[in-house]
Amino acid sequence: MEAILNSLLTGLPFLLLHSSVTFAMLIAGLIVYAWITPYDELALIKAGNTAAAITLSGAVIGFAIPLAATLKTSLNTWDIILWGLVTLILMLVAYRVMDFVIRDFGKRVEDNETGPAVLVAAVKIAVGLIAAASVAG
Repeated sequence: MEAILNSLLTGLPFLLLHSSVTFAMLIAGLIVYAWITPYDELALIKAGNTAAAITLSGAVIGFAIPLAATLKTSLNTWDIILWGLVTLILMLVAYRVMDFVIRDFGKRVEDNETGPAVLVAAVKIAVGLIAAASVAG
């Protein structure tokens, strides 16, 4: 029993620190993402806009997947921060590319067009999965 308690006391601070940094990176990344997009996702979602909910959900999932992989493989908190920033940049690039490919994407989200929103969410999740595989090595 003593070994278990020692293990808990040794590992718990790292768990709390790394988890906290990962959640902070997720929140910070989503704030930056929301700031970059030309529409207010949360306001649209509160108004019942499904397309905005789909695109924001894709961003959350697409960003969380590589953060989780980083958390699993990280040696220290700087790994989480560094790879979190790289993932955020990839997400923003993916958004800009899709915004270019799907003309007037922001307006289409505001108009609650779910087709383009699903495609963009899928691309964000795909980017997140590829980034996670890259991080996991």
